[in-house]
Amino acid sequence: MPTVWIVDDDSSVRWVLDKALRSDGIAPRCFDAAAEVLDTLAQESPDVLITDVRMPGMDGMQLLEVLESDGHEFPVIVMTAHADLDAAVTAYRGGAFEYLPKPFDVD
Repeated sequence: MPTVWIVDDDSSVRWVLDKALRSDGIAPRCFDAAAEVLDTLAQESPDVLITDVRMPGMDGMQLLEVLESDGHEFPVIVMTAHADLDAAVTAYRGGAFEYLPKPFDVD
């Protein structure tokens, strides 16, 4: 079963994505902070990581930068409620697989 890690400080977003992924037979793991992801990566890694951009502490773009510099090769999907062209370009240049403006259809 594929594993998807969800990183978002908004519990409602984590809940919706968790339920949508589980209904499709995907095993999600939820984190409310990027630092937790980095700690967990010492023991395991996901097949895909979905991260919000704006979060307290380390934001999603900083997380993407660390993942790239550490050589992690799983796809990273960046999502944000504050989408703009510059942020999308930055995300793709930083190695993001996809950039999704919120709200989006989970189907």
